[in-house]
Amino acid sequence: MTRYLDLYRLFLAQRLKVLLEYRASFVIGAASVTAIQVAGLAAVWSVLRQIPTLNGWTLDEVLLVYGLAVLSESITHMFADNLWTLGWAYVRTGQFDRLLVRPVDPLFHLLADRFCHDGLGDFAVGLIVVIRSLTALDLHLGPSGLGFLVLSVLSGGAIFVALNLLTATTAFWFIESLPLTRSVYALHDFAKYPLTIFHRSVRALLTWAVPYGFCSYYPASHLLGREAGALAWLGPVVAAVLMAAALAFWRFGLRRYQETGS
Repeated sequence: MTRYLDLYRLFLAQRLKVLLEYRASFVIGAASVTAIQVAGLAAVWSVLRQIPTLNGWTLDEVLLVYGLAVLSESITHMFADNLWTLGWAYVRTGQFDRLLVRPVDPLFHLLADRFCHDGLGDFAVGLIVVIRSLTALDLHLGPSGLGFLVLSVLSGGAIFVALNLLTATTAFWFIESLPLTRSVYALHDFAKYPLTIFHRSVRALLTWAVPYGFCSYYPASHLLGREAGALAWLGPVVAAVLMAAALAFWRFGLRRYQETGS
C-alpha cells in the first residue's frame, strides 16, 4: 500500500507539472466546470423562486442535496476520470498493452495516469453550496454529524467510481465503452434533486439499480431530520458492495482482454 501511495504521489506531481505548463488552460478547465455547475444552480434557483417548495422541499434543502451530489461527483472527476477513455484511448489504440507490461497493477496505472483538475471546480462548488445550505438552514453539525457528512461524500465518490468502472470495463468486449458509461453517468443528474419529486420507479432505479441516491438524497434527508430510515446509513455498505463487484468484473474482463492489433 505504501508503495502505491508513493507511486501515486509521483504520478500526481508529474501530471501537475504538465498541467501548470499551460496555466491558462489549467484555469479555464476548472472554471468551465464551475460555470456548468453554477448554471445548474441558477436553474434550481429560478424554479424555486417561483415555487416556494418542491414537493415539500425548500430551496436550501434542495441545494443541500445538490451540493452533496456535486461533492461526490468531484471525487470521480478528479481521481478516476481516465476510466472514460479506456475504450477509445487505450484498448482501441493498443496503449493498454503498455500498462500490462509494467510492474504495477494496470487499474492503478490507468487511474494514476491522469488526474483531472477540472474536478477541482466541482469540489469547490459543491463545498460552497453545502456550507451555504447548512448555514441557511441553521444546521450545526457536531463531530458525529460532520463525520457522517464526510463519510457520505467519500462513499458517494466510491459509488461514482464503481459505476464508471463497471461500465468502462465493457471496453474489453465492445472496445467502445464510452456511450454506456455516459448513459449510466447521466442518471446522476436526477440525484441532484430530492428523489421524492420523481415517480417511484425512478426512486427505485436510483436506490437499487444505479444507486446515486446514496450520494446525496439519503444523506441529506438524515441531516435534515427527514425520515430516511436505515437507508440513510447504507451508503458505505452500498459503496463497498458495488466497488467489490466492479473490481471483480474488471478482473474478469482483464483475463479476457485481447489486443485489437492497432
